Amino acid sequence: MFVDEIHRFSKSQQNAFLHHVEKGLITLIGATTENPSFEVIAPLLSRCRVIVLLQLSEKALSAILHRTMEDREKGLGLSGIRVGNKAASHLIRIADGDARALLNSLEIISGFAGSEGIKEIALEHVENALQKMSFYYDKSGEEHYNLISAFHKSMRGSDPDAALYWLARMLEGGEDPFYILRRMVRFASEDVGNADPYALRMTLDAMESYRFLGSPEGELALAQAAVYLATDPKSSSIYSAYKKVKETVRKSGSLPVPFHIRNAPGKLMKNMGYGKGYRYAHDYKDAFVSQNYLPEELKEMQWYFPSGRGYEQGVKMRMEQWEKIKKSEKKKLSCLSGSNENYLSSD
Repeated sequence: MFVDEIHRFSKSQQNAFLHHVEKGLITLIGATTENPSFEVIAPLLSRCRVIVLLQLSEKALSAILHRTMEDREKGLGLSGIRVGNKAASHLIRIADGDARALLNSLEIISGFAGSEGIKEIALEHVENALQKMSFYYDKSGEEHYNLISAFHKSMRGSDPDAALYWLARMLEGGEDPFYILRRMVRFASEDVGNADPYALRMTLDAMESYRFLGSPEGELALAQAAVYLATDPKSSSIYSAYKKVKETVRKSGSLPVPFHIRNAPGKLMKNMGYGKGYRYAHDYKDAFVSQNYLPEELKEMQWYFPSGRGYEQGVKMRMEQWEKIKKSEKKKLSCLSGSNENYLSSD
């Protein structure tokens, strides 16, 4: 028994299948465009095998299109009429993995071509018949990289209007929304960083919203995130710092961890000096104490310089205050060291 749109059956109606499925009286095949986990009752679902029918690939749609064109009996009135390569590509793209949508479009074009006496359907004929514009966009070629670059640079340049324009160009051109979202997540760390730590959460929420809603409803989440990122304070401090740190790591190799910040879970390690001299930050004012956390060879190095914009303004102020404490500590140690030397020389 084949039941189309099984999600439209109420729970009690679905329950009526249970006995007959269990007895083997019927082999039940249900079709639904909804998530069966939510729309089909659990007892029935547990007795069935769920098969997910994915969108058809462009290759499969192309095969269907050409078979339809070659079928003289069921060729939708297109016998003797050719479909140009660009027109075929556009038809396949706007079908979005749906063979029925492709065939419906061909049926509309057949009427258009017949009334106009057209022998070869070109791209402009498809656009005129379906009122769907074709955008020049190659998802794997140069234009793919040109548009994502324009989108990224518009957000970096704090231009929300341009960011929305390039976003729409990509989405209307058939770009994978998750590719755009991945670039926005990267942007949140590379170009906004700690100027607004919430930017990363915003882009991840946009990704989850699109995953939940899909197109076209979910595209608004991308637009919201793009405008948010474009109008955010910008900082590349983390990006620059991490880049420099990686270069230092490659050049300096595997430098040993200072003994005072090593963990000492056993007696042998304690005897070797692990953890000796470590000062617990929370025991000090403002939970900060001046001590070295880097390998000895790199103890004077600094890579992260906050921009002073947005949230990083507060970060910069805290780091400047910590730097004053460090300098004060060094000055005290220097004075103590000098006093000891004078004492020894006089003795």
